[in-house]
Amino acid sequence: MHPMLTTAVKAARRAGNIINRASLDIDLLTIKQKSQNDYVSEVDRAAEDAIIEILLEAYPDHEILAEESGARGTSEFQWIIDPLDGTTNFLHGFQQYAVSIALVYKGVISQAVIYDPSRNDLFTATKGRGAFLNDRRLRVSKQKNLSDALIGTGFPFRDFTHMDAYMGMFRDLIQKTAGLRRPGSAALDLAYTAAGRFDGFFEIGLNSWDIAAGCLLVQEAGGLVGDFEGNESYLKSGNIVAGNPKVFGQLLQAIAPHLTPELKTLPAALP
Repeated sequence: MHPMLTTAVKAARRAGNIINRASLDIDLLTIKQKSQNDYVSEVDRAAEDAIIEILLEAYPDHEILAEESGARGTSEFQWIIDPLDGTTNFLHGFQQYAVSIALVYKGVISQAVIYDPSRNDLFTATKGRGAFLNDRRLRVSKQKNLSDALIGTGFPFRDFTHMDAYMGMFRDLIQKTAGLRRPGSAALDLAYTAAGRFDGFFEIGLNSWDIAAGCLLVQEAGGLVGDFEGNESYLKSGNIVAGNPKVFGQLLQAIAPHLTPELKTLPAALP
């Protein structure tokens, strides 16, 4: 395992321990609402602090971009951190949430960790070296037809500007696939796509910390990732399509009729 990935795994497991302990007493947590349907708890902050402490102890000159505390430092190496992706699930005791950590080097995602503490599932990837679940090599599914595919998605929950376009995509894909699923953690949705549990995934308006690690997992498992037009702006726009090579192209075709000019040129998501 790459030394930087080893450090990220250590940080993710430390955060996972904090999350698991807190899950035993959810009713005692202090919770704040950041915006409509967007919550943060003391667990998010404690997990993020633990991750940052471990990363900066090993690499004090690296840049940090974290969901709760924002950006700090300037470096060719940038750690992108979501300490608890799926906070709403966590606060309801719905065990579908994860820690997500990615390392970007000169603008390219090079390391990725997604850790599901409730199941002790550790998804890792290093650019050019493959993706793994614990010690097992991951490959995307071999599904060839969208009609037989299981697709993950996420509903708009903060910004409803593109709700009509999304509902059009949703309506068509319900009829064109074997099923749609919305578990509530984009990081795990992408990890599941890398593992072949989903054949594809799409969502509107995510942030880079939601998807950076998952994107590398999918790519290293043999899948494709793009924005709604199949291009590489997904980290900036937050609009993402992922899947095995066959389903990826068919998903893009199914989504295309519902793309508004705004979705094609959506401004960058929050950093």
